[in-house]
Amino acid sequence: QVQLVESGGGLVQAGGSLRLSCAASGTIFSINPMGWYRQAPGKQREVVASISGGGRTDYADSVKGRFTISRDNTKNAMYLQMNSLKPEDTAVYHCNLRAPPMDYWGKGTLVIVSS
Repeated sequence: QVQLVESGGGLVQAGGSLRLSCAASGTIFSINPMGWYRQAPGKQREVVASISGGGRTDYADSVKGRFTISRDNTKNAMYLQMNSLKPEDTAVYHCNLRAPPMDYWGKGTLVIVSS
């Protein structure tokens, strides 16, 4: 069983920065792909960024150049550095880990960006 716990959300002004963390516990392997998703009020959950076990990263077009995903396999942790935040980044951010056939999710951390 894998548990994911996000932290680091909060209220920030537009143009500001936040760093989200995801702490993973349980049977985890460094090869497991991980990612950050977000869900804004009234919208579907969308992928923000992903990182493979080998460190390959991918980003949604809306966050390229502003967000950076990283992971520390020695700590079973994943991070999302968010810079130049915009009001449209307001959402609940969820951590995801893929261990086929299972797909694990954290409960999320709320990010609010004020204009």
